[in-house]
Amino acid sequence: MPEHPQARLTYLVKQLERAIRVAMEDITREFGLTPIQYTALSVLVRNPGMSSAQLARRSFVSPQACYEMILILERNGLVTRTPTAANRRVLGIAVTRRGVGVLTKCDRKMDELEGRIFATLDGADRRQFRDALTGCLAAIYPEIRRPL
Repeated sequence: MPEHPQARLTYLVKQLERAIRVAMEDITREFGLTPIQYTALSVLVRNPGMSSAQLARRSFVSPQACYEMILILERNGLVTRTPTAANRRVLGIAVTRRGVGVLTKCDRKMDELEGRIFATLDGADRRQFRDALTGCLAAIYPEIRRPL
């Protein structure tokens, strides 16, 4: 009987991504967010003052979708937009105190999720896995030099 080939790594990554996405949807829903909104808040808290165009590139969404998302986050009091010093026509986005609070609570649940997912990996294995994933992302998106 012929040996069955192992599953492709890309298939396993996609399966893991899908399982994580479903779990993230459950978590973010508790806080009135979508996974993309959660990702945007996470990016913005580390990079305050980004424009919506920059955020769209970092969040892998279209500028139009990002604009709509920012409007929703702003309407919900999670972000503010103010003109940047470099160009008064460009609005920099910042997470509000309320947004940081929501993000912090959501992060706790995400930490629990990551703990379950990566329970079989010790600290060194996690660092190696993170480096490997970052390298894989850089192979596809060379403009990304560090994790989002």
